[in-house]
Formats: sequence, C-alpha cells, structure tokens
Amino acid sequence: MARTRTNRARRDDAQPEPAALARARETARGGLRRLHALQALRYAATLTFAVALARFAGTLIETGRLDGPALALAAGVALLGAGLGARLEGRTADLEAEVGAGLIDAVAARLATMPARAAADLPRGAVIAGLQHHPGALARLVVGHAAARRMMAVGPVLTAGAVALVSWQAALALLLATPVMIVFFALVGGLIRDRAAAQEAALGRLATQFADRVRTLPTILAGHGLARETTKLDRRLEAYADGTLGVLAIAFLNAGVLDFFSSLAIAILAVFLGLGHLGLAEIPGFADLALWQSLLILLLAPEYFSPFRRYAELYHAKAEGEAAATALAWAFSSEEATATDPTPMPDAPGARGLVLPHAGRVPDFCLPETGLVAVTGPSGAGKSTLLRILAGVEAPTSGAVRLPESEGWSWVSLDTPVPAGTLRDAIADGTPAPPEAVARAAATLGLSEDPHWPGGLDAAVRAGAENLSGGQRVRVAVARMLLRPGTAFCDEPTAKLDPANAARVRQALVAAARSRLVLVATHDPALAALADRRIALGQPDCARDAARDAA
Repeated sequence: MARTRTNRARRDDAQPEPAALARARETARGGLRRLHALQALRYAATLTFAVALARFAGTLIETGRLDGPALALAAGVALLGAGLGARLEGRTADLEAEVGAGLIDAVAARLATMPARAAADLPRGAVIAGLQHHPGALARLVVGHAAARRMMAVGPVLTAGAVALVSWQAALALLLATPVMIVFFALVGGLIRDRAAAQEAALGRLATQFADRVRTLPTILAGHGLARETTKLDRRLEAYADGTLGVLAIAFLNAGVLDFFSSLAIAILAVFLGLGHLGLAEIPGFADLALWQSLLILLLAPEYFSPFRRYAELYHAKAEGEAAATALAWAFSSEEATATDPTPMPDAPGARGLVLPHAGRVPDFCLPETGLVAVTGPSGAGKSTLLRILAGVEAPTSGAVRLPESEGWSWVSLDTPVPAGTLRDAIADGTPAPPEAVARAAATLGLSEDPHWPGGLDAAVRAGAENLSGGQRVRVAVARMLLRPGTAFCDEPTAKLDPANAARVRQALVAAARSRLVLVATHDPALAALADRRIALGQPDCARDAARDAA
C-alpha cells in the first residue's frame, strides 16, 4: 500500500486509509493537477475581472465618462473566465467518470480472480448496489471534493492579498471570519460522517434483502407472502430515504450557516465603507478610499467566501466517499498480495500439503498425464471442493497443486450453463468443431435420439435450458467436453441419470481419458471402478489408498 499522508490520508481513528481510497487517489492524481491549474487560471481571471469592473464603475460614477480599456479588459476576462469555467466543469466530470470506471474495472478483476467460495459468500445485493454507488462516491471525494479543498486553501489567501493591496484592514476583517467557519466545519463534519456511514450500511442491507427476496420469489408467492414482504421493503425504503434526507439536511444547514457568516462579514464591510465615503466615521482602512477601491473590496469579498461555500456544498461528498471506501474494502484487500504459501510446488503433476476449506487436509497425491482419476468419499468430504481447486477456480487454505501441461480445460456439472438455441448450438457452444463431430458426440451420449426430447440436433433449447432435465444438461456438458481438448473436470457426471445414460457417460469418460486427464468427483461406484487412480477423501485409510495409487 502506498505511504499514507498525515494531512488527509489518515482518518480520525489514526488508521491507514482504505486501499480503495488510495487506489482512487492514485488514478486521479495526474488529472487533478490539470484541474488545479485550470482552477488557478480561472481564479486569476475572476480577480482581474473584479479590478477591471471596479475601475470602470468607479470612473463612470465619479466622472460620468466611460473607461474604454477597463471595459474591454472586463469583457475579455469575463469571456475567458466563462470558457475556463466550462472547461473546468467538463474536465471534472470526465475525471470523475474515469476514476469511477477504473474502480469498477478493478472490482471486476478482483471478482474474476476471487476463489469461488469467497465470491459466493459476498452479499450479492450489496455488491451490485455498491458497484453502482460506491465508485461514484469515491470519485467525487478524490476529484470534486479534493479540488474544492485545494481552492479553499488557496483562493481566500489570493483574494485577501488582492484586498490588502487596497486596504489591509479590510483584508484582516475577512480573515477574522475564517476561524468561525472552520470551527463549524469541524463540528458538523463528524455528524455528517457518522450518518453517511450509516446510510452506506443501510443501502447494503436493503440491496441484500431485495436480492434475497427476488431469489426466493417463487417461495414467497407459494406462501402468499407477497404483501408482507412488500410492506417490509417499503418500510426499509422509507427509512433509507429519511436517512438520506437527514444527511442532506445537515449539509444544507452547514451551507446555510456559512452563508450567514459570509453575508454578515460583507455587510459589515459595506457599512464601514459607506460610513467612510459619507464622512460619518473615520475608520482606518475604510476612509479616504477612492470609489473604485471600495467597489473592488465589495466585489472581492464574496469571492473570498466562494471557496468555503463550494467546499460546504461538497462536504457531504467527503463523508459519502469515506464510507464507500470502507464498504469496498473487500475488493481491495491487501491480504492476497502479502500472503505466502510455504509449500513448494510439486516437481510432478499432483498436490502437496493440500488443505481444503471446511474439509481439512488431503494426503499428497500424483496425477498422470492421461487417464481417469476418481475423487471419492462421503458427502461433505470435499470432493467438489478439491475438483474446483484442481481446476483453479477456488484456492486451498494451504498447499500447492500442479497439473499436467494441457491445451485447455473443460468443466462438467449439473449446473453447466447451456445457451438458448438448438441442441447442436448447445453442444458446439462456440467451438470450431465440424458438424459431423458434433453429431458423433451427441450420438455417443444418446442425445440425438432421446425419446423424451424429440427433434434430434435441431431440438430447441429454451432460455436458461428450462426445458432440459438435469440429466440432459449434464449429458450436453459431457458431449461438449468431447469436442474440446485439454484436462476435463467432471463433478458428479452420472448423477440424475438412468442406468442406460449413466453407462453412456461412463464409456465416454473412459474413451476421453485415453488421450487426456479426466478427473471426476463421484459417488458412483461403477464409475470409480473404471478409474485408473482414486483419491479417497474422508476415510481413515485414505492416506494408504492415496499412497498406493501414487506408487
């Protein structure tokens, strides 16, 4: 993780900033420098416009004549400021979009490499809602809020310096109003941060509940519970909306108090300047000023408070962004980068020191270059988990795995996805296999002449394969495996099959194992008996069996 910065990268609890926040800041760094440059140019144009306008108005009021150069300068810098403002807003929006898209890509990459079990344990609704909301909140924090914070530090100083050239007493009056606003920011900041964090947590719970209710909708409808669940969701939505309005109310209160103090300070300056011009009071720094100087002070005073007002408008973005960074911690965890496995990689294909999540240690075993290897054992012993680890879609608790060199791999299971279309399309599934190879694979598995599914290779497969039974689905997966080279991983390939079709699948796996490695996790004793090697899990003698098979 990048080295933290003490002025902004540490939170109030003195903990290092979340990795998601560090990632967003790193992405925004180059673009933010250009934004700061545009802000400086725009602010310089604003100050120049104020000077030119004050000279023009002062000359016109005092002498009744037009100051052409001052008018031309005011018009020119006004157009320049408008152009810089449009450019600044566009670059800000583009940079926020870039940072948000980068965070989404990083989360997607993390999900793609995350072990299957860990990904399944994530609250799906919260992850989806978070990807729609959290990257944008983080982008606003590191771009919009960061730019406003920089201008709050630089803009008032530049304005006060310009006012001091006319009257240092007026500049001092502006500076004296600053501590009041800073104290109020500090008082309100903690309250906004706590409420924003509560809102992020509430959004996650609401999204998770909604996703769960969608998943269990058939059960809810069968139990006539739709009205009850709708009422529950309505209550949570109303609570979330009320909480959001509460956060915004505090943010608006913050802006309102800031406007009050800035208006009060400007009014005091206007009274002092008016008394000085009327000769009713000799206030040092406010008397004996030219009219254009007094107008300049009144024009610059609102600009002094403008950066504070902009910062107040985006103050809630800071709280939302910090809460979003905490909520995205799962996607930017540093544990994966720092964790090391002391188990050396096996010299030959096989596994060494393997410990399965929730299932425990597996005796070391070797794998052949080709052949049928059966993973057996009682339910819960870790057969499917071991198969996923060997396939590389899940990580072990510890240990190392090496597979034979292969051109690719294929997966067979009861939940293998089957696209809509025809049976021919479902079997080919994007492979360049010729039509005759597809027909042979279908015939080998009895799919082209299935009496329960007429139509042969032209039989229709509906969306989600809803018109396929579990047995038909797994036979489609086996047929697809026959068309693809490389190692095959088969999870319960004979489950839910009648004896005839189970025999077809066994023979297809044995035939495929003559030229490649085929690993099967199975309860089927007939399939296990055909295997060249067995890996027995969850049995007292599994170590002896594994050692014998490896020999």
